[in-house]
Amino acid sequence: MNKLIRRSLALLACALPIAAAAACDGDVTYSSPVIEETQFASSLGVNLAASTRTGSGMYYRDITAGTGVAAAANDTAYVHYTLWLASGQQVDTNVGGPVFPFILGRGMVIQGFDEGVAGMKKGGQRQLIIPPSLGYGRSSRPGIPGNSILVFNVLVDSVK
Repeated sequence: MNKLIRRSLALLACALPIAAAAACDGDVTYSSPVIEETQFASSLGVNLAASTRTGSGMYYRDITAGTGVAAAANDTAYVHYTLWLASGQQVDTNVGGPVFPFILGRGMVIQGFDEGVAGMKKGGQRQLIIPPSLGYGRSSRPGIPGNSILVFNVLVDSVK
């Protein structure tokens, strides 16, 4: 083998691991922020110690207990909500506007919202702290970067 071919093969051998790593990007594990390690804006009033952690990893805290029938699967919940990022940046709200109706357990909303509203009653107000896995995951949405922890304040207007 001549010198040029040996040198080209040596360069190619060095480049292959880099190319293989780049081609396997889908196998890379992306880490999501952990709620317990997140610094929440003080304006959000997040208190994990006073909140309940569910088996799925989200937290909720009842601010006001409601009355009447508790929202369950296949019920329509009519809610007002405000959504913030952990930084305290408000992303969305329907407070002051029409209520948002959705049927629990039908996948009409993100999984954490479905799970967090279940059990609420008319007049109940709850804070939901939703990890990315129960929110939008790695996907970005307008105003919501991928891997965002979401903080909702939800008020149930009625359950039918």
